[in-house]
Amino acid sequence: MDKPIDKFWQIRLAEVKAALEANNFEVFLAADAADANKIVLEDLIPQLKPLTVSWGGSMTVTGTGLYKKLKGRADLEIWDTFDNKISDDEKKQCRRQALHADLFITGTNAVTETGQLVNLDMIGNRIAALTFGPRWVIIMVGRNKIVPDLEEAMLRVKHYVAPTNSMRLDKKTPCVKTSYCEECKSPDRICNTWTITEKAFPKGRVKIVLINQDWGL
Repeated sequence: MDKPIDKFWQIRLAEVKAALEANNFEVFLAADAADANKIVLEDLIPQLKPLTVSWGGSMTVTGTGLYKKLKGRADLEIWDTFDNKISDDEKKQCRRQALHADLFITGTNAVTETGQLVNLDMIGNRIAALTFGPRWVIIMVGRNKIVPDLEEAMLRVKHYVAPTNSMRLDKKTPCVKTSYCEECKSPDRICNTWTITEKAFPKGRVKIVLINQDWGL
């Protein structure tokens, strides 16, 4: 059999898709990053017709190239929370503004095989938008985010996602030195607010693109 790993994940992702759809998410399967971008740019955006678009921190959104493609769209008003040319105060204001966007695009820390999204945030803008605010939300998800259950999701986030993100962001936290979560009290701590999204509400508001590749942390 050619590409047995991809075949394995085709089966697994189809099962996760069914579980998520049972929880009122609308789910799309993408073979790779190019396919995922096509789903968002050629299918979802024309269908949803957003006028304003924003996003939360996501290595998947930037890594797949979707961020740059959206930035080049003249027909969309982009509220760019990633823009390093603006001040910290302006970024905070942009993050607040993003909660009023027609479309918010981000990633997730983990997806359970039973169809739940699990996230842990420092600031909370990403999970705030996922929970309430923007009319539509698109979640870009690499296959590496799939875990069996909530317990494994939380272990993944605390013992892998949080330390690696702290390293990526040059935070001054113990996990940057040890690679383990130390339940620290550092001012730079990024582990502040958990969310478990059991179901999408209203039904179909949250669109999930499952990518048959590893993306993000």
